[in-house]
Amino acid sequence: MATQATTQILRYFTLFLLLSCHVASGGGGTWQLLLRNVGISAMHSQLLHNDRVIMFDRSNFGPSNISLPNGACRDSPNDVVSARDCTAHSIEYDVALNRIRPLTVQSNTWCSSGGVTPDGTLLQTGGDKEGERKVRLFTPCDNTIFDSCDWTEVDNGLAARRWYASNHVLPDGRQIILGGRGEFNFEFFPKTNDQNLYTLPFLLETSDGQDENNLYPYVFLNNDGNLFIFANNRAILLDYSKNTVVKRYPEIPGGDPRSYPSTGSAVLLPIKNLEADIVELEVLVCGGAPKGSYDLALRKNTFVKALDTCARININDANPQWVVEKMPIARVNGDMILLPDGHVLLINGGSSGSAGWELGREPVLNPVLYHPDKPVGSRFEVQNANAIPRMYHSTAILLRDGRVLVGGSNPHAFYNFTGVLFPTELSLEAFSPSFLEPQYSSVRPMIVYPRPQSTINYGRVLRLRFLVTRRVKSPVKVTMVFPSFNSHSFSMNQRLLVLDHISSSRLGIFSSLYEVRVRMPNSPNLAPPGYYMVFVLNQDIPSEGIWIRLQ
Repeated sequence: MATQATTQILRYFTLFLLLSCHVASGGGGTWQLLLRNVGISAMHSQLLHNDRVIMFDRSNFGPSNISLPNGACRDSPNDVVSARDCTAHSIEYDVALNRIRPLTVQSNTWCSSGGVTPDGTLLQTGGDKEGERKVRLFTPCDNTIFDSCDWTEVDNGLAARRWYASNHVLPDGRQIILGGRGEFNFEFFPKTNDQNLYTLPFLLETSDGQDENNLYPYVFLNNDGNLFIFANNRAILLDYSKNTVVKRYPEIPGGDPRSYPSTGSAVLLPIKNLEADIVELEVLVCGGAPKGSYDLALRKNTFVKALDTCARININDANPQWVVEKMPIARVNGDMILLPDGHVLLINGGSSGSAGWELGREPVLNPVLYHPDKPVGSRFEVQNANAIPRMYHSTAILLRDGRVLVGGSNPHAFYNFTGVLFPTELSLEAFSPSFLEPQYSSVRPMIVYPRPQSTINYGRVLRLRFLVTRRVKSPVKVTMVFPSFNSHSFSMNQRLLVLDHISSSRLGIFSSLYEVRVRMPNSPNLAPPGYYMVFVLNQDIPSEGIWIRLQ
């Protein structure tokens, strides 16, 4: 335990030094430039359980700014610039070392989707041209063989073209791949002996013709095992095992679209009281663009103000209705990230226009915190601004240390660094919420047990031991977060659970060591199998997380 504690102390010291180098500070979070040039614009991002982030762009629009490893080149017959490409369009970012290495992706990943499997492998699906029916796999490297792992690809792994589709991890560990341009259906991976493709008329019903407004649908797993699927301005609850719609939800008041290209964002709010007879699950949808905004921007160079509202619904209510709240800043092409303390961070995007090349305007530089448990009218808190616009094709993901990694922004058909409103962005930043400020260091827990990467079964008791300089104040909370796949303003599979508290105690009268005991979810409907980041919160200040595998 002493060795683990020493390691954790060194990690906290390193994090303190990083946070001391911010470019903006105060009560509303801090920004830090991590790397000025990672070689690609991060259109897609996924954190893995070895604390490395896989990022990738599209791969058919000419060279990136980073070479393939070992002087390699690849044939790229669908590349509009060159049929031979010696640059990388995917990278691996090492969070602890703040360094990157190039990866080799063989087919076009443009506007694709993904998620991690129960064993921690990134399953990545679809794209454009030769990549539209590909399945790609990335298995995390062992720490001792950092440079040895790379992408593998499965030809014709999908039954339909998956471009602008969404994925979700299911209770049995499979992934459902749903929708995409011109695809009003869904399928699963891995494949079984059942039919490969299932029609979903809801996706056709929610299409606004050429404007579409139903791509990258928002998909969340309900605790009854069914899927909440939102597209355009409304949602259904789907029993995917029978391909039966079991509930239809009303339109969001006003009827404006919230899905690509009128791109808002959505999250499943923190799940609590996991052993209750009825578990309440709420979905929050924020931002987007008024109907017709995409067409006006594309054809008339007119950029309509984005939506400045969020809509929230209890999906298991007997008579579910949307409750609309006004945001302090209108936002389109933004991201919504669940933080370890249960708050929601709204970040990235602009305040007019829509998704699509050259179609966004008025960068929103200020993130906004949403406090789900506060009364309506007092839930939003504007955070400190950064200096780099993060427009269309930006990404944001939660890291295990509590920071939010921000990258990407390329609203152009090619990499374009001059003579444009918003140059292609190759930098990588981190936003640190205010709970990471040094003033909270004395109440911040430091987990010393169990060891990282431990495995635990459903319904079992998890014991967490942690150090705190000052006295712990009850109740101590424990949250667990599934790492999401982020692209096009939607974090697929994003999920935060507040674990049911059993007991907490101090281990010795004069000790700074404490133990909290919580119960793990008893069903994969509540928490699909896989690796989760687990955090201990004292006085609402979260620890650095540890990886725990639930099975």
